[in-house]
Amino acid sequence: MRQAVVEPSSLSRSVRGIASPAALFWQRQFDRFVARMRDHAIPLRVRLWNGFEAVLGDEPRVTFTIPSVASLRQLIRPSLDRLGTAYVEGVMEVEGKLADILQVAIRLAAHSAPRTRRGPRMFRHTRAADAEAIRYHYDVSNQFYALWLDTNMVYSCAYFRSPQDSLETAQIQKIDHILVKLRVKPGDRLLDIGCGWGALVMRAAEKFGARAVGVTLSPNQYELARERIAAAGLADRCEVRLEDYRDVTGKFDRIASVGMFEHVGLQHLREYFAKIRSLLQDEGTVMNHGITSGDPDSAESPLGASDYIERYVFPHGELPHISRTLYEMCAAGLEPVDVENLRRHYALTLTHWCERFEAHDQQLREIAGDKRWRIWRMYLAGCAYAFAQEWTALHQILAVKAGSGTRALPLTRDYMYPSPSP
Repeated sequence: MRQAVVEPSSLSRSVRGIASPAALFWQRQFDRFVARMRDHAIPLRVRLWNGFEAVLGDEPRVTFTIPSVASLRQLIRPSLDRLGTAYVEGVMEVEGKLADILQVAIRLAAHSAPRTRRGPRMFRHTRAADAEAIRYHYDVSNQFYALWLDTNMVYSCAYFRSPQDSLETAQIQKIDHILVKLRVKPGDRLLDIGCGWGALVMRAAEKFGARAVGVTLSPNQYELARERIAAAGLADRCEVRLEDYRDVTGKFDRIASVGMFEHVGLQHLREYFAKIRSLLQDEGTVMNHGITSGDPDSAESPLGASDYIERYVFPHGELPHISRTLYEMCAAGLEPVDVENLRRHYALTLTHWCERFEAHDQQLREIAGDKRWRIWRMYLAGCAYAFAQEWTALHQILAVKAGSGTRALPLTRDYMYPSPSP
């Protein structure tokens, strides 16, 4: 078993023997860090700017190259946010396979990050702030997403009837699973809140005979969805609007919200569900398909992951626990009639996305630039881990108007799983 390599005064040597107070301080901090991590046998090599190396575990599979004291601070006080920031901003060079890099970062953070919990941040979700956050996340480039999503560009948890299902198959199965749960039938008026690039509304119109309306705040999604609807000859039954859900009017028989309520904000959940209730016909059905926190006492992901996501990926995103989601839904006048956790399905979905992302890394770098490529690379891998480890979940909640909607539903769930066509 190879032991960690530790050389006293390694940092002070970098100033050619002149041990300044600052150099001595950071030398002691680094030596303590190495000593602390040695017991955990983390397969990591740390290479400093002066050529000094420390090996923290046997057969290191990952190398961190630290070019300065500023970068060293991120390492010796590691959280997923600090390490992710150092990687994204290019102040730390990282070598190794993605899975190994992620495991090393998680193990470093797990043995260093404080265990204290903090309350929800409660961002202000104005129309302007929400529109800006959506544009930041989704308007990278349609081509960027097309390289690692399925052919229909469905950017939400898929539904796998078998682990061997292709991503394309699983995404169509997810859309059909939602539409069947909603009991969409010919002539129904359907609303898709946060419609993405239009796959669900197109399927609802083409296969189920609905008159479908989708709304999004992303100009890129809006433009491409309209093009796809026109190309499919569905414009007479299907439309997409660039519109905030709070501004939608009218009545709908079926409402789907897929991967959108994560942007609503914890303090606005009741308002969100109340708006949906106001748009729903008395005997209509609604499906909320969204990511939920795995921790009933916190809306934060562990080890600083939430800080990284807020900073670089989903500004102002907030994840309620399923218990809070159900509470706010009921308080808004909706009755949950079916709840399904697709956490394992999202872990599989993200595994597919990560594989496709890695397979197209050069093209993605050219489209989005190195920094955004690094942001998304670590984000997707981190999310796959989070769903696999139960840090987060994905719940589909089927609901009706309290006191009026259950007459439209069968007594059992059998209808949700129709026999395959011969």
